[in-house]
Amino acid sequence: MYPRWAGNDGCVTVRGEGSCVVGKAEELANRLRNLGQSSRCVTKMRLFLEKAHKVSQEWGNIPIVLGGDLNCTPQSAMYQFVASSELDVRLHSRRDISGPMCPEKCPTLQYRNRDAARPLLHPWSDEELRLATGSEGVTQLRHPLKLSSSYPGVPGSYRTRDILGEPLATSYHSQFLGTVDYIWHTEELVPVRVLETLPIEVLRKTGGLPSKKWGSDHLALACELAFADTSNP
Repeated sequence: MYPRWAGNDGCVTVRGEGSCVVGKAEELANRLRNLGQSSRCVTKMRLFLEKAHKVSQEWGNIPIVLGGDLNCTPQSAMYQFVASSELDVRLHSRRDISGPMCPEKCPTLQYRNRDAARPLLHPWSDEELRLATGSEGVTQLRHPLKLSSSYPGVPGSYRTRDILGEPLATSYHSQFLGTVDYIWHTEELVPVRVLETLPIEVLRKTGGLPSKKWGSDHLALACELAFADTSNP
């Protein structure tokens, strides 16, 4: 099943019997242009996950695949929100909620409310919180999906993967070198193989993207997913 909201230029191949929801993060971007960058990022993620869950329910709770540019790095609070299903927005600086929350070689994502111990450099206004969470007086976000990122589910090389198993970089330009693109899936699906991205040393030689050889400022991600065997619980 490939719903219209996922975008006409995306693609998915489902082999054998079974259906799944496929969603593209970019489809919501144009609807949120008037929001501030931080509010827009949180709002987009919230609406994206809510819509995916709703479509899945309408089709009998079928599996979900979500992909695209999520505008957040693997060390960010937004990444943790997708992975853990919850986030208290007020505990994170407005400007840093999508960016690195720890040094590049940080071994884990266990930030554990560390921002709560000191004043935030860029706190949220009431209006920004309302736009981000969708409700007045609410700071805690939750989503009902149990999502896993596809790339960490398939072993890869240290030349192309970070310590979490995500690509070291999916985008490269004058102001950024890192990962903001992902393919997430629900527990009914299992990643079989993925398309590896370019090693950092090769990427740096391009001088930035797009280039003559690479026509986009983002590298392509691709993943083969299989339906999990649920016959033996």
